[in-house]
Amino acid sequence: MRRMKCMALPLVALALLSLFLIADAAGAPPKPRLQWHHYRNSCRYAEVYVRHEVELFWKKDKSIAPKLARLVYSDCFVHGCDASILLDEGANPEKKALQNQGLGGFTLIDKIKTVLDSRCPGVVSCADILQLAARDALKLAGAPGYPVFTGRRDGPKSDAASVDLPSPSITWQQALSYFQSKGLDVLDMTTLLGAHSMGKTHCRYVVDRLYNYNGSGKPDPSMNATLLNTLRNLCPPRKKGEHDPSVYLDPESGPHYSFSESYYKRILRHEAVLEIDQQLLYGNDTIQITEEFAAGFEDFRRAFAESMYKMGNINVLTGNQGEIRQNCRYTNKAKSK
Repeated sequence: MRRMKCMALPLVALALLSLFLIADAAGAPPKPRLQWHHYRNSCRYAEVYVRHEVELFWKKDKSIAPKLARLVYSDCFVHGCDASILLDEGANPEKKALQNQGLGGFTLIDKIKTVLDSRCPGVVSCADILQLAARDALKLAGAPGYPVFTGRRDGPKSDAASVDLPSPSITWQQALSYFQSKGLDVLDMTTLLGAHSMGKTHCRYVVDRLYNYNGSGKPDPSMNATLLNTLRNLCPPRKKGEHDPSVYLDPESGPHYSFSESYYKRILRHEAVLEIDQQLLYGNDTIQITEEFAAGFEDFRRAFAESMYKMGNINVLTGNQGEIRQNCRYTNKAKSK
């Protein structure tokens, strides 16, 4: 690995440590009471069933990888990894929050739950299904496989008012503060944002950079001119109520939805679509990590495995906490009414 200057060397070195060392490292989220193959006695082939259903879905719709990655983020960064993002009950569940518009992947989770409960009724939680399915879909897209410890329980509530996911137009300092509030660090942030090598975003999250950056009435001067013209063609000014088109976060991945280091290379060329992604150029640590990942795909893959593991452990419910939902969209109490 190419050596890096200043603080970035120990940060990237973290990405090369064992997954288990990371889990116990100072500053990492406390290790929850999850287990390796938690269902080995109660539903021995649970992970095999999940993987099979993901593979079937992936063959028809490769966008499932970024959709599930976003679901994990939207779930874990609110109450914790408790599948609250999947709930439909109540007047205003989390999935209806403005920040969660456009979420997908729910039908696959429902399908996996049906398959598992036909073989092992009431055993596997929706929270674990989401984590396992995301891992398997990301691996199909080119991301690394990584251990998912299981034993999560499903949360009892979902309220859009509790969703505090930040805007994609914030500074890197603001983003880092938010990630740190969840027990993650600068390496985790820079790494997890690399999931933007796949998927789409709506033009409403980009237009400020195209036409009125920071209220200037002009485009973001740091944006590559060719990208600016391309995005302006795809995202023309629109009036309230008009259709909001979507654009690929990484045109090099585009409809292939392939996980790669191209995201970081595009940042270095000032070709990031979202402001938060381009902001990685401006922090001493974030730029050095970006340069390292742009030059070494395997470094990025290793760090991604570590950070996905850490994110999947945020504020999990285990033991007698929560429940095992019968239907991922409803708590058992609501379903029994």
